[in-house]
Amino acid sequence: MGSKYTKRNTAEFKRDAIALVDSTGKTVSAVARELGISSESLRGRYRQAKADPGEGAPGELTTAEREELKRLRRQNAEQAKTIEVLRKAAVFFAKESDR
Repeated sequence: MGSKYTKRNTAEFKRDAIALVDSTGKTVSAVARELGISSESLRGRYRQAKADPGEGAPGELTTAEREELKRLRRQNAEQAKTIEVLRKAAVFFAKESDR
């Protein structure tokens, strides 16, 4: 069984792991196995590192674009809630003015 605590790697460790994949020519899985980390997490970091300078697959979002998308989705959800409150208030006051 694994530990109940998740091991956190530093940003430097993550950069070095990505550089190791590039410099050695080994597969992501082989490097991950050597470092004792999940191959899927390293693969995701590797893809993102390639996408940020524009070397990723077509249509792949950069980190900045992902952050902006997250911010816009949060803002959209807040505005939807505000619109719903205003809609309910308009219905309430329309009924009050009919009396």
